Amino acid sequence: QLQLVESGGGLVQPGESLRLSCTASGGTLDGRTVGWFRQAPGTKYEDVACITGSDGDPYYLDSVKGRFIISRDTAKNTVYLQMRSLKPEDTGVYYCAFHCSSAYVTAFSSWGQGTQVTVSS
Repeated sequence: QLQLVESGGGLVQPGESLRLSCTASGGTLDGRTVGWFRQAPGTKYEDVACITGSDGDPYYLDSVKGRFIISRDTAKNTVYLQMRSLKPEDTGVYYCAFHCSSAYVTAFSSWGQGTQVTVSS
């Protein structure tokens, strides 16, 4: 069964960078839509970024445009989320899934373990 595992989170200071990885096992990510999402304590999921199966124009949450980049490395079976100029409001648990909508994932799929990103001075 094709599964995704998130990694790369950590504690950073405002303005610093992190690169998150979403690695597939049990199959290939090639041609699959993959989204990145986040959830801060006590809040709902946010749709942060998404790359479609056709690798068309990616989607970005307005608040991360110009700072985050989603990309796919087929050889490594991984989708990355490069995050720059991090802000405290970027803090949360980051998840990836085979969809662009967190509402869909919540309703029809399941969330993985996620990776914690904390931006704090």
